[in-house]
Order: sequence, then C-alpha cells, then structure tokens
Amino acid sequence: MQHSISVQSKTQQAIELEERYGAHNYHPLPVVLDRGLGVFVWDVDGKRYFDFLSAYSAVNQGHCHPRLVKAMREQAGEITLTSRAFYNSKLGSYAEYVCKTFGYDKMLPMNTGAEAVETALKMARRWGYEKKGIAKNAAKIIVCEGNFHGRTITIISASTDPDSNTDFGPYTQGFVTIPYNDIAALEKALEDPTVCAFLVEPIQGEAGVFVPDEDYISKAIQLCKKKNVLFMADEVQTGIARTGKLLCTEHSGERPDVVILGKAVSGGMYPVSMVLADDAVMEVFTPGSHGSTFGGNPMAARIAMEALDIVKEEKLSENAERLGHIFRSEMQQLVEEFPYVKLVRGKGLLNAVVIEARTAADGTPKSAWELCLLLRDNGLLAKPTHGDIIRFAPPLVITEEQLMECCRIIALSVRQFA
Repeated sequence: MQHSISVQSKTQQAIELEERYGAHNYHPLPVVLDRGLGVFVWDVDGKRYFDFLSAYSAVNQGHCHPRLVKAMREQAGEITLTSRAFYNSKLGSYAEYVCKTFGYDKMLPMNTGAEAVETALKMARRWGYEKKGIAKNAAKIIVCEGNFHGRTITIISASTDPDSNTDFGPYTQGFVTIPYNDIAALEKALEDPTVCAFLVEPIQGEAGVFVPDEDYISKAIQLCKKKNVLFMADEVQTGIARTGKLLCTEHSGERPDVVILGKAVSGGMYPVSMVLADDAVMEVFTPGSHGSTFGGNPMAARIAMEALDIVKEEKLSENAERLGHIFRSEMQQLVEEFPYVKLVRGKGLLNAVVIEARTAADGTPKSAWELCLLLRDNGLLAKPTHGDIIRFAPPLVITEEQLMECCRIIALSVRQFA
C-alpha cells in the first residue's frame, strides 16, 4: 500500500524540484500555489490566501474569471495559432476593438511586455530616421533612472538596476538616462535634436510604486510635442484599470504618441501584449521589418477582447479608484501608529508601503521580507521590492468587504512585526 505524500513534503518537493532543475533567476516567497479563483489563491495544502500581487498586475480581472475560462476553452477547440503567414478570423476584430477602445489608428500585437517594449523601441528609431530626419544610427531614446521595462539585452541597456544589467554587456547604445519625475532634466535632454522618443512608466512599479508629481506626465507630453519627440508610455503594469483609469496616462489629460500594453490585457490567461500608435508612426513598419509567430494569434485575440469587456462591464476602473482611496487611508493609520512603517503611496489599486529595516533586540533581522512572511502566515500574499518596499496590488474584482479584511490582516501582521 502506497502512503500519500504529506502536505509538507509536497510543498518541499515542489520547491526542491524547481531549485534543482530551474534557473535561479527568481527568489520566490516560500509558498507553492496550486489553484486560484477571483481574489484568492490556494496552496498545495489547501490553505487560502488573498493575492495582493496579482502576478505583477496581470490578473486584474481575478484568477480564472469564468468568462475567460469559457472563451479559452471554446477557442482552443476551434483554432489557436495560424502565424501571420495567413489572415485569421479573430485578429481583424481584435485590432478594431482595441484601436477604438484606446483611441489609436493602429495596433501591433505581440506576446510579452518586454516584446512590446522592444517593438516600440524599434518603431521609435525608424520613425526618427524616416520621419524626423535624424542621421542613420544616431537616434537617441530618453529613459528614466529606476525604470523597469523588461530584461532583454536592449532593454537592460537602458536600466540603472544592477541586478538587471550586471555582466550582460556589451550593451545597446542610444539611450540617455535622466532622473524620474524631473521636468527640468527632461527639458534639457530634449534639446538634443537626435532624440526620437521618451520612454517612461506613468508610475514606476518595480521601483516601488514611485508616483510622480500630478503634472509630470502632462508636462512631459507637452514638452515632447514641442520638440517633435515621441512620448511612449509603458503601461504594461499601470494599464487596464489598475490605477483607476483604463490607462494611467488618462489621469494627465494628455494623450501619448505610443502606448505599450501587456499583462492584464489577457487577464493573466495567456501572454498578450501590444503597441498602439497612429498611422503616422506605425506606418514605418513594413512587411518583414518586425513580427512574431504567436503575435495576434486567434487564442490571444479572443481572450483579450473578453478580458477588456470584463474590465468595462464590471467597472473595474471605478472599483480601483474608489477602493484605492480606502486602502491608502487604512495604511496611513499604520504609518501614524508604527514608526517602522514609513509611508504609503500609490494610485488606484497599485500601492506600496515602505518598511524600515532594522534588527530586533534578539538579533533577528526585521525587513520587508520578514513582514511578507508574516502576511503569508496570516493569509495574504505580497512581495518585497528593492528590499524595504512591499507592493500591494490585489485583483481589481476585490470588494470593499474583502479589502477591509485584508487591511485587518496587514495591520495584524504589522503588529506582530514589532
């Protein structure tokens, strides 16, 4: 008679297998997830947690939304991939849908956020040569310190994060780095006539939910227009209702030249990303100049349209806007009560709390990582970034009652952390 594997050994077995056979390019929280639905995930022990990371804001519509599961199953039984060697019956409708939804002439479909960023970089450079008249191979793209746009060779060439770019050189040339949230620095960088684009996150998510001044994005877009430079908004994490608007840049009242989307475009069901721009920019791409075998496949198109329908019909932007204010108000009470909770910041349901690292009297380290372990033990999953910052980003389908329960879990964990 075979004995069933104990829960603890199932957890440990999964971790050990990944550690042994998987590359060590992540440092996961020690919990093994097995199932998800809505705002909840369950581990292999059957313990339930509130998911407050949402797969880095990819699961805005909640885990395994029934409509998305249904769409995926139906499409899987029809056709999933044709490549762009042929037309397919879903891509045209998908392209029309997203262009009308976001207000642009054209879209270019890709799969991952990093691929979409690479697409935008290529497009900006070619636009610089063919439309702005920059000398060949001289185009520059302005980026910001602390950015996170992905981890391809070209993208890390624009990064200031040593974890991302150490020992991966030689790096791609053509990037100018300025401080984030610094209009004067941007204005000076834009004096260079060889600049073709400014690539920026409306809120720097990976940097710790760094929210710029209210007028930063609007002023930056206006400056770029004056200098005939493309303003390219990386909305891979901030887009699709996360900050209380369908696009975070909508808060500025200005319209980017280029929008980069990914993650929640598919509700976490499938890798789907895109670049949006008007004809005058997008037309620099010609047959053979860019592509992707999976980009715009029927499965992706079907899921993305359903995922965006859910955002609109379930009013997820409005929910994120309303509950975000409540969450920050609750967290501010912790800031005022506990000296090691330094500040809370965010917009909509993209928020972060800064924790002061210290050493307890018994020599035990006290950092954001240890607090996240307490949160896990109490039934809520979140993850530190940059050592002292905890990002809180639940699925946007969360209710006020659930949010308040989560605030109580966070408060309990912070007290235990003392």
